[in-house]
Amino acid sequence: MSEPATWDLSRTAILTIDLQNDFIHPEGAYGRAGQRSDSIAVLPERIAPLVAALRQRGGHYISAQFTLVPDARGEPLIAPHLKKLRPFLGRGDFAPGSFGNTLVDLLYPADFVVEKVAYSAFYQTRLEYIMRAVGIDNLIVGGIVTNGGVASTLRDAHLRNIDTVLLTDGSAAFNADVHDATLLSLATVTHEMNCQDALAWLEAAS
Repeated sequence: MSEPATWDLSRTAILTIDLQNDFIHPEGAYGRAGQRSDSIAVLPERIAPLVAALRQRGGHYISAQFTLVPDARGEPLIAPHLKKLRPFLGRGDFAPGSFGNTLVDLLYPADFVVEKVAYSAFYQTRLEYIMRAVGIDNLIVGGIVTNGGVASTLRDAHLRNIDTVLLTDGSAAFNADVHDATLLSLATVTHEMNCQDALAWLEAAS
């Protein structure tokens, strides 16, 4: 893995995972179901300054957003394991173009939006196409949940020889112990940096 200090920031993107209204906003699907987490709620305000700093250096911001594709009747296609885990999900939740599917206001708009139907932002999405078309070599990754979409995306990036930085306090899980354990397990496939240090790096880069 190349050191972040050597990265060309104009060929770098911040990639956030699932920082959308249905997960975070009080009126979103999770908020209505009482599935709230303080550690998740603060992520947009931690990441927003990094997005601004990277854009000033010619970099990009990509938002990967979990999507439940509706069938012809408008009912969401929900994987059995997800339906068992989150039985409150239903019609209209995470639907393409909906309020719930949209990136949270503090980070809106992203330069590019990637709809995803599973954990990884690479799985059956247009992420790699965007990276090639724009000339993105490196990713700074944050979002939710650390042990789910974030970890899966970072491991998929590693398999593709894409260098990454994981924002250790720019990602979160519903369980702090699970978050910490995942950080430990990911140390072999990604660089790890907190948001304050990442902002200092971006702002100091020429």
